[in-house]
Amino acid sequence: MQKRRYSKFIRPFLYSIDLLIVSVLSYLFLSKNIVDIGFILLFWFTLSVLISIYAIYRFTKIVKIITLFFKQTILLTLFIFTYYYIKGEFIPYDNIIKYFIILLVVINVWRLCLFQFFKKYRIMTGSNNVYVVIIGVNDSTKRLKSFFMNSPEYGYRFEGYFSDKGDPLVTGKIEDSYDFILNKNIDEVYCSIKELTDDQIKKLIVFCENNLKTIRFIADDKELFSKNLQLDYYNLTPIVSLPEIPLHNPLKAIIKRLFDITFSLVVIILLLSWLIPIIAILIKLESKGPIFFKQYRYGVDYKLFLCYKFRSMIANENSDSQPASKNDARVTRIGKFIRRTSVDELPQFFNVLFGEMSVVGPRPLLMRQTEDYKDKIRKFVVRHNIKPGITGLAQVSGCRGEIETNKDIINRVKYDIFYVENWSLLLDINIISQTALDILKGDEKAY
Repeated sequence: MQKRRYSKFIRPFLYSIDLLIVSVLSYLFLSKNIVDIGFILLFWFTLSVLISIYAIYRFTKIVKIITLFFKQTILLTLFIFTYYYIKGEFIPYDNIIKYFIILLVVINVWRLCLFQFFKKYRIMTGSNNVYVVIIGVNDSTKRLKSFFMNSPEYGYRFEGYFSDKGDPLVTGKIEDSYDFILNKNIDEVYCSIKELTDDQIKKLIVFCENNLKTIRFIADDKELFSKNLQLDYYNLTPIVSLPEIPLHNPLKAIIKRLFDITFSLVVIILLLSWLIPIIAILIKLESKGPIFFKQYRYGVDYKLFLCYKFRSMIANENSDSQPASKNDARVTRIGKFIRRTSVDELPQFFNVLFGEMSVVGPRPLLMRQTEDYKDKIRKFVVRHNIKPGITGLAQVSGCRGEIETNKDIINRVKYDIFYVENWSLLLDINIISQTALDILKGDEKAY
């Protein structure tokens, strides 16, 4: 199967071209002042996040695309009117109206042309495909299969039915689908809700989440058990999808990355620039060994990276496999202080600056712990959908310190999953503020 090698670059490419169009038209019709153009780009960027104009998929209707960009453009125009009014600068109304009309036409024409280009591209090259299976055989699933088979321009490749009915059309039973999905590298699983029990639905959801597969449901009259579901139509077939992970939206990922870079630079310049020499001297005076402790951890998509800390223990061979415990004899006197105050974690702001970590996210576990828990704890793999953090929702919610029982890791993972699935910049700021308060108060679990 040919995988979608370049799909992840498509949206950033679209953002870049859209911003270039907005910049050029702003320069021609509104202002040649770079500050004014910068504000207009900021308005476009902010509105695109709020309206989700880039939530356009291969099955999105052309009418919806036009509607989204019309809403975006008219709101941008209102923002521009307000901006120049507050600034006290007069821009001829006919210039703004021309700007609105030309921007609306250019943006829609180029995006619709690109949308059609991708349809033709998929037909001509057979690439940019999404491989799918359908769970259940009935009139709804047959219509969906017909859509997949008769609409090659959308790039869906139907690989088989799975059902317990014993229908001659099926590739296998529902239980057989799990191995098939993994072996054939299936991208998306479509489920007929009325043919599945609640237990089967839950099992399929857990399986798809743990293996990073997209699961969608063919809507019927059976009550769903999840909130915030997204409804789309593939031709005339209603399809229900679980909500996407927010940080898989490139715009939101860019916002978080910009925040991480800014915050880490502030900490490095204003704090670490003078604190590192002081901590380094104290560490060296008490024990021999390096100033920094480096250890491989699993990051986003299970990619290994070197995580930095101030060394808080005497040099020992068990540091990679044995985490610190209460009254651990390996912890030095200065080590107890910097661990209690979380100062030992501050070098990780360099990890953030390098793009390996985020200020806020699921805390990276020891490699041994990750390998041990990833197949035992439900949805554990979801926490690796985003970059690990210096602090996280689990840590400010009391789930910090040594993992002694399965309950400890289960509680930590629950908070991590909630964070991954409900991320917002406001939530990050909230967690950072709570972390600062916890540091000032001291944490008994920080040993």
